[in-house]
Amino acid sequence: MLRRNWKRIGMIILIVACIFNVMGKLIHKLSLNKEMLYSAEYMQGEQTVTIQK
Repeated sequence: MLRRNWKRIGMIILIVACIFNVMGKLIHKLSLNKEMLYSAEYMQGEQTVTIQK
């Protein structure tokens, strides 16, 4: 039975993994404003490190 249905079982596992991946990204998504602030802070920190060298 497993021999005949391995494609279906693999497809179901793939679909479930994709759903968990998408849901995890939606739950832990940062707002655009916070993401821009974090990027600006990172770039500012990189510039000060470069200037100090």
